[in-house]
Amino acid sequence: MVSLAEWQRLFPADSSAGASLIERWSEPHRRYHTLDHLAFMLRVIDSHAAVADDADAVRLAAWFHDAVYEPFAPDNEEQSAALASSVLTDLGVDADRVAEVVRLVRLTAGHTVEDGDRNGALLADADLAILAAPPADYARYAAAVREEYAAVPEDAFRAGRAQILGQFLANPDLFRAVPARAEWTARAHDNLRAEITTLLGAP
Repeated sequence: MVSLAEWQRLFPADSSAGASLIERWSEPHRRYHTLDHLAFMLRVIDSHAAVADDADAVRLAAWFHDAVYEPFAPDNEEQSAALASSVLTDLGVDADRVAEVVRLVRLTAGHTVEDGDRNGALLADADLAILAAPPADYARYAAAVREEYAAVPEDAFRAGRAQILGQFLANPDLFRAVPARAEWTARAHDNLRAEITTLLGAP
Protein backbone atom coordinates (compact mmCIF):
# COMPACT_ATOMS: atom_id res chain seq x y z
CA MET A 1 0.00 0.00 0.00
CA VAL A 2 1.15 3.54 -0.72
CA SER A 3 2.07 5.88 2.10
CA LEU A 4 2.56 9.63 2.28
CA ALA A 5 6.32 9.03 2.35
CA GLU A 6 6.19 7.83 -1.25
CA TRP A 7 4.47 11.04 -2.33
CA GLN A 8 7.11 13.00 -0.45
CA ARG A 9 9.82 11.36 -2.54
CA LEU A 10 8.48 13.70 -5.21
CA PHE A 11 7.46 16.63 -2.98
CA PRO A 12 9.43 16.48 0.29
CA ALA A 13 7.81 19.61 1.69
CA ASP A 14 4.21 18.70 0.91
CA SER A 15 1.84 16.71 3.05
CA SER A 16 -1.60 18.17 2.34
CA ALA A 17 -1.83 17.39 -1.40
CA GLY A 18 -0.42 13.92 -0.87
CA ALA A 19 -2.78 13.21 2.00
CA SER A 20 -5.71 14.37 -0.12
CA LEU A 21 -4.71 12.01 -2.92
CA ILE A 22 -4.36 9.09 -0.51
CA GLU A 23 -7.84 9.89 0.82
CA ARG A 24 -9.22 9.81 -2.72
CA TRP A 25 -7.58 6.45 -3.44
CA SER A 26 -9.06 5.12 -0.16
CA GLU A 27 -12.71 5.90 -0.98
CA PRO A 28 -15.00 3.11 0.24
CA HIS A 29 -16.61 2.41 -3.14
CA ARG A 30 -13.27 1.37 -4.63
CA ARG A 31 -12.40 -2.31 -4.79
CA TYR A 32 -9.72 -2.51 -7.49
CA HIS A 33 -8.80 1.15 -8.10
CA THR A 34 -7.25 1.40 -4.65
CA LEU A 35 -3.94 2.24 -3.03
CA ASP A 36 -2.84 -1.33 -3.77
CA HIS A 37 -3.30 -0.71 -7.50
CA LEU A 38 -1.36 2.54 -7.22
CA ALA A 39 1.42 0.82 -5.29
CA PHE A 40 1.63 -1.92 -7.92
CA MET A 41 1.93 0.68 -10.68
CA LEU A 42 4.61 2.61 -8.85
CA ARG A 43 6.65 -0.56 -8.36
CA VAL A 44 6.50 -1.25 -12.10
CA ILE A 45 7.51 2.33 -12.88
CA ASP A 46 10.38 2.27 -10.38
CA SER A 47 11.63 -1.05 -11.76
CA HIS A 48 11.65 0.24 -15.34
CA ALA A 49 12.29 3.97 -14.86
CA ALA A 50 15.18 3.91 -17.29
CA VAL A 51 12.87 3.29 -20.27
CA ALA A 52 11.03 6.61 -19.73
CA ASP A 53 12.15 10.07 -20.75
CA ASP A 54 10.76 11.57 -17.52
CA ALA A 55 10.13 8.88 -14.92
CA ASP A 56 8.88 11.39 -12.35
CA ALA A 57 6.23 12.63 -14.77
CA VAL A 58 5.14 9.01 -15.18
CA ARG A 59 5.06 8.55 -11.40
CA LEU A 60 2.94 11.68 -11.02
CA ALA A 61 0.60 10.48 -13.74
CA ALA A 62 0.18 7.22 -11.85
CA TRP A 63 -0.74 9.11 -8.68
CA PHE A 64 -3.37 11.14 -10.52
CA HIS A 65 -4.69 8.78 -13.23
CA ASP A 66 -7.54 7.39 -11.12
CA ALA A 67 -7.59 10.05 -8.44
CA VAL A 68 -11.15 10.78 -9.56
CA TYR A 69 -12.93 7.46 -9.91
CA GLU A 70 -16.63 6.67 -10.11
CA PRO A 71 -17.40 3.31 -11.77
CA PHE A 72 -20.11 4.64 -14.09
CA ALA A 73 -18.70 8.08 -14.86
CA PRO A 74 -17.61 8.65 -18.49
CA ASP A 75 -15.06 11.34 -17.65
CA ASN A 76 -12.92 9.96 -14.82
CA GLU A 77 -9.70 10.49 -16.74
CA GLU A 78 -10.61 14.03 -17.77
CA GLN A 79 -11.56 14.93 -14.21
CA SER A 80 -8.35 13.34 -12.94
CA ALA A 81 -6.34 15.30 -15.50
CA ALA A 82 -7.96 18.54 -14.38
CA LEU A 83 -7.14 17.70 -10.77
CA ALA A 84 -3.52 17.00 -11.72
CA SER A 85 -3.24 20.34 -13.49
CA SER A 86 -4.63 22.24 -10.52
CA VAL A 87 -2.67 20.47 -7.79
CA LEU A 88 0.67 20.39 -9.59
CA THR A 89 0.40 24.04 -10.62
CA ASP A 90 -0.30 24.98 -7.00
CA LEU A 91 2.78 22.99 -5.97
CA GLY A 92 4.91 25.05 -8.34
CA VAL A 93 5.65 22.31 -10.86
CA ASP A 94 7.07 23.52 -14.18
CA ALA A 95 4.32 24.13 -16.73
CA ASP A 96 5.83 21.74 -19.28
CA ARG A 97 5.89 18.89 -16.78
CA VAL A 98 2.34 19.68 -15.69
CA ALA A 99 1.25 19.48 -19.32
CA GLU A 100 3.03 16.15 -19.71
CA VAL A 101 1.38 14.68 -16.63
CA VAL A 102 -2.02 15.86 -17.83
CA ARG A 103 -1.38 14.26 -21.24
CA LEU A 104 -0.36 11.00 -19.62
CA VAL A 105 -3.41 10.89 -17.37
CA ARG A 106 -5.67 11.36 -20.39
CA LEU A 107 -3.79 8.59 -22.21
CA THR A 108 -5.02 6.04 -19.66
CA ALA A 109 -8.56 6.43 -20.99
CA GLY A 110 -7.70 4.13 -23.90
CA HIS A 111 -4.04 3.20 -23.40
CA THR A 112 -3.27 4.24 -26.98
CA VAL A 113 0.46 4.90 -27.19
CA GLU A 114 2.16 6.46 -30.20
CA ASP A 115 5.52 5.19 -31.42
CA GLY A 116 8.33 6.93 -29.57
CA ASP A 117 6.17 7.90 -26.59
CA ARG A 118 8.40 6.41 -23.91
CA ASN A 119 6.57 8.01 -20.99
CA GLY A 120 3.19 6.94 -22.27
CA ALA A 121 4.39 3.40 -22.95
CA LEU A 122 5.68 2.95 -19.41
CA LEU A 123 2.53 4.39 -17.84
CA ALA A 124 0.28 2.18 -19.96
CA ASP A 125 2.40 -0.88 -19.18
CA ALA A 126 2.22 -0.13 -15.47
CA ASP A 127 -1.55 0.37 -15.56
CA LEU A 128 -2.10 -2.88 -17.47
CA ALA A 129 0.57 -4.92 -15.66
CA ILE A 130 -2.06 -6.70 -13.56
CA LEU A 131 -3.20 -8.44 -16.74
CA ALA A 132 0.15 -10.29 -16.79
CA ALA A 133 0.05 -11.24 -13.12
CA PRO A 134 0.11 -14.85 -11.90
CA PRO A 135 -3.32 -16.49 -12.29
CA ALA A 136 -4.23 -16.24 -8.58
CA ASP A 137 -3.44 -12.51 -8.49
CA TYR A 138 -5.31 -11.99 -11.74
CA ALA A 139 -8.34 -13.79 -10.28
CA ARG A 140 -8.35 -11.44 -7.30
CA TYR A 141 -8.17 -8.48 -9.67
CA ALA A 142 -11.11 -9.79 -11.72
CA ALA A 143 -13.16 -10.35 -8.57
CA ALA A 144 -12.41 -6.82 -7.36
CA VAL A 145 -13.55 -5.35 -10.68
CA ARG A 146 -16.81 -7.28 -10.36
CA GLU A 147 -17.29 -5.82 -6.87
CA GLU A 148 -16.83 -2.29 -8.20
CA TYR A 149 -19.60 -2.97 -10.70
CA ALA A 150 -21.85 -4.87 -8.32
CA ALA A 151 -24.82 -2.77 -9.43
CA VAL A 152 -24.61 -4.19 -12.96
CA PRO A 153 -26.78 -7.28 -13.56
CA GLU A 154 -24.77 -10.45 -14.03
CA ASP A 155 -25.59 -11.09 -17.69
CA ALA A 156 -24.87 -7.49 -18.68
CA PHE A 157 -21.61 -7.49 -16.74
CA ARG A 158 -20.42 -10.73 -18.30
CA ALA A 159 -21.12 -9.51 -21.84
CA GLY A 160 -19.60 -6.07 -21.31
CA ARG A 161 -16.55 -7.33 -19.49
CA ALA A 162 -15.90 -9.99 -22.14
CA GLN A 163 -16.06 -7.34 -24.85
CA ILE A 164 -13.49 -5.15 -23.07
CA LEU A 165 -11.18 -8.09 -22.43
CA GLY A 166 -11.51 -9.16 -26.05
CA GLN A 167 -10.14 -5.80 -27.16
CA PHE A 168 -7.06 -6.33 -25.02
CA LEU A 169 -6.72 -9.90 -26.25
CA ALA A 170 -6.79 -8.72 -29.87
CA ASN A 171 -3.76 -6.48 -29.27
CA PRO A 172 -0.52 -8.33 -30.11
CA ASP A 173 1.53 -5.49 -28.60
CA LEU A 174 -0.28 -5.13 -25.30
CA PHE A 175 2.92 -4.01 -23.55
CA ARG A 176 5.28 -1.56 -25.18
CA ALA A 177 7.98 -0.44 -22.73
CA VAL A 178 9.11 -3.18 -20.34
CA PRO A 179 11.98 -5.35 -21.58
CA ALA A 180 9.93 -8.50 -20.94
CA ARG A 181 7.00 -7.17 -22.97
CA ALA A 182 6.62 -10.31 -25.11
CA GLU A 183 6.51 -12.51 -22.00
CA TRP A 184 4.10 -10.15 -20.25
CA THR A 185 1.83 -10.08 -23.29
CA ALA A 186 1.78 -13.88 -23.51
CA ARG A 187 0.87 -14.22 -19.83
CA ALA A 188 -1.78 -11.51 -20.14
CA HIS A 189 -3.34 -13.21 -23.15
CA ASP A 190 -3.53 -16.48 -21.20
CA ASN A 191 -5.29 -14.70 -18.32
CA LEU A 192 -7.64 -12.87 -20.65
CA ARG A 193 -8.62 -16.03 -22.51
CA ALA A 194 -9.28 -17.81 -19.23
CA GLU A 195 -11.50 -15.02 -17.89
CA ILE A 196 -13.43 -14.69 -21.15
CA THR A 197 -14.09 -18.44 -21.06
CA THR A 198 -15.32 -18.10 -17.49
CA LEU A 199 -17.54 -15.15 -18.38
CA LEU A 200 -19.09 -16.60 -21.52
CA GLY A 201 -18.63 -20.32 -21.00
CA ALA A 202 -16.54 -22.69 -23.05
CA PRO A 203 -17.48 -22.75 -26.76
